[in-house]
Amino acid sequence: MPNQLYPILFMLSSTFSLSLTGLFSKFLSQHLDTSLFSFLRFSVPALFIMILLVGQKWTLPNKQEAVAIWGRALCIAVCQVCFIYSLQHLSLVESVVLFSTGPLFIPLLEKLIFSVALSRINLVGLIVTFAGVVMLAGDVSGIEFRPELLIGLVAGLFNAGSQLSLYRISQSKLSAWAINFWTFLFATVLIAPLVAISAAQQQALYDLGDVSMWVLIATMAVLAILIINTQVFRSKAYKLAESGSQLAPLIFTNLIFTAMWQLMFFDESYNPFQMLGLALIIGANVCCVIIPKWRKSRTMRLAKQ
Repeated sequence: MPNQLYPILFMLSSTFSLSLTGLFSKFLSQHLDTSLFSFLRFSVPALFIMILLVGQKWTLPNKQEAVAIWGRALCIAVCQVCFIYSLQHLSLVESVVLFSTGPLFIPLLEKLIFSVALSRINLVGLIVTFAGVVMLAGDVSGIEFRPELLIGLVAGLFNAGSQLSLYRISQSKLSAWAINFWTFLFATVLIAPLVAISAAQQQALYDLGDVSMWVLIATMAVLAILIINTQVFRSKAYKLAESGSQLAPLIFTNLIFTAMWQLMFFDESYNPFQMLGLALIIGANVCCVIIPKWRKSRTMRLAKQ
């Protein structure tokens, strides 16, 4: 198999697992408190990785790697808390679409953190995305903005931060397994205080309803395996890729897979304004990834002529 196909296959495996993660998360979010669910989303996969790596030599991150991992842990912790909240209040497709705006925010973060110039196409993409979010609210005439839409968009923002830090860490000496173990462990530490606060306020951390506890435990175990698969294969894809932008278009295959699960398992309907809002968000993100690559490829072809 050609070596250039491995990053593509690894990324597709990652996005397929990610879509299933959204499906199972939608179910669990209806029965678990946001803080507890976020805590379990990281602690259980970290425990699984620890079990898988028993007897193997552990690689401790150095100071520079630890700082990068703490940064990524903070990003994914905030990202997942916002994503789970949006799942509790929005449809599966709406939540995943907002979560998937991450690639659009990557140039914005690069501008703020690394002083990289923000292109016009990305600026237009951000404006169109926010217009799409407003239309997704459903009642554009009354401008009744739903806070869960903004929180879902924040998940996309911190998803971008996670992707930036992941590409940086994946170039280090740490293996994909080590990167994700330490990231999950650090994220668990960051979220633990939220669980303690919820428990201290005597909030119900879970609600079984008509579902067995064993069903929740089994679903959580499957979710942990999917999370590990998503992150490990994405780390492998980035390690083999020439750059982070090389695989960016494939991130949107998650939306295709998610749309399949929405049609199969949920009875959701959207009015024309909401459909247009979804189309604007997806279109803006896809164009911001595809157009720069097309321009670069075209420039290289003209230079060779």
